[in-house]
Amino acid sequence: MPCSHEELEQREKRVLAPYAQFSADSRGRKYKEAPPVWRTQYQRDRDRVIHSRAFRRLEYKTQVFLNGQGDHFRTRLTHTMEVAAISRNIARALQINEDLAETIALAHDLGHSPFGHKGEEVLNRLMKKHGGFEHNRHSLRIVEELEQKYPGFPGLNLSWETREGLVKHYTSYDHPSKRRGFDAKSSALEAQVANLADEIAYYSHDLDDGLEAGLLKEKDLKKNVRIWAQAAREVQKLHGALDDERRRYFTIRCLIDGQVRDVVNTAEKLIAAAGVRSADDVRLQENPLVAYSDKRRELNLELREYLYNNLYYNPVVHQPNLRAVKMLEDMFHHYLKHHDEIGEQSRKRSRKLGWHRTVCDYLAGMTDRYVQLEHARVFGTKGVFGAIQG
Repeated sequence: MPCSHEELEQREKRVLAPYAQFSADSRGRKYKEAPPVWRTQYQRDRDRVIHSRAFRRLEYKTQVFLNGQGDHFRTRLTHTMEVAAISRNIARALQINEDLAETIALAHDLGHSPFGHKGEEVLNRLMKKHGGFEHNRHSLRIVEELEQKYPGFPGLNLSWETREGLVKHYTSYDHPSKRRGFDAKSSALEAQVANLADEIAYYSHDLDDGLEAGLLKEKDLKKNVRIWAQAAREVQKLHGALDDERRRYFTIRCLIDGQVRDVVNTAEKLIAAAGVRSADDVRLQENPLVAYSDKRRELNLELREYLYNNLYYNPVVHQPNLRAVKMLEDMFHHYLKHHDEIGEQSRKRSRKLGWHRTVCDYLAGMTDRYVQLEHARVFGTKGVFGAIQG
C-alpha cells in the first residue's frame, strides 16, 4: 500500500525532535485545499517551488560571475541547489524537518533580480519613490501573486511556515523583511537553518569560483584567510600532496564540513540552553538558535572581507556587472515609455500596481541573457562580457 500523508506525519512525530515544525501542525494555506495524498504539506510546497517558472529562470541569473562568463561557475540555480543540500544535512543532524528546511532554501532566491546584488541595488534605487525593491519581499510576491499556475488561486498557495521562512530570510548581504501576520521574534528552526546554509554555500562556493577564474590564489588565501589555512592543513594531513583540482575541491569540502559541524554543535547547545519544547517556543526566542560559534563568526567575517576586497570588487567581476546594471536601468526607462512591449499578464496587473511596480516586476523576472537580448533589440548593443579563461 502507498504511504499516505497521515503515515508520513506520524513518522515525523516518531523521528523528529519536539521543537521541529511538524507537517501536521501547519497553520495551513491562504486558500483552502484538500491535503496531498502521498506527500506532506511541505513536500507539496517543495514540488510547487521546483515546478515554478521563477525557479527555472534561476539557471540564467547571476551568482557572482555574470551568466555566460564560464560554464563551470555557479548560477543562481546551482547556488540554490547547494543551499538546499546543506539545509537538509543540518536539519537532519538537528532532527528537525528536512522537507521544510529544503523548501525554504529552494525558494529563498526566487525573487532575485538579474545581475545579482548589483541588479537588486539598481532596481531599489529606481523604485525609491515607489516602495523600493528587495529580493526577499519579491520572493514572497512571486509565490503569493505573480506565479499563475493554478485555477483556484494566484501564486503557489504555499504553507504559512514556508512563507514565514521567506519573510524572515536574511544573510550578511540581506536584511529581514517585515510582514503583518509574521511578527514572531524568531522563525522556526528550519528557516534559521536555510538562512545559515545560504551563507555557508556562498562563502565556500564563491571561493571556488574565484579560484576557478584565477582571480583568487591559494597561496594568498593561506596567508590571509585563517579559515582557508586551517582547511588546507587538514587536507594536507589527511591526503598528502594532491593535484591542483583535487586539492582545491577537498579544501572547499573541508571548509564546508567545518562550517556545518560548527553550526550543528553550536545550535545543539543553544537549543538545550533555551529549553524549547515546540516550534512555537522557538518563535518566542529573542535571538536565533541556529548560529555560528563566536570564533567561527569571527573567521567568517575575515573571509567575507577578503572576498569583497579580492573577488566581488575585482574589475573582472565588477566592471561587467556595472555595464550590465546600466542595461537594466536603460530598459526600466524604456518600458515606462513603451507599455505595449511588456507581456500581457504584466499589463493587466498595471491597473492595480501602477506602471513603476509593473515594470520593476517584469525586469526582476528576467534572466541575465534576456535583459541583454532586449537591450540589443532596443538599443543595438552587444553583450557586456567575454568568457573568462580559468
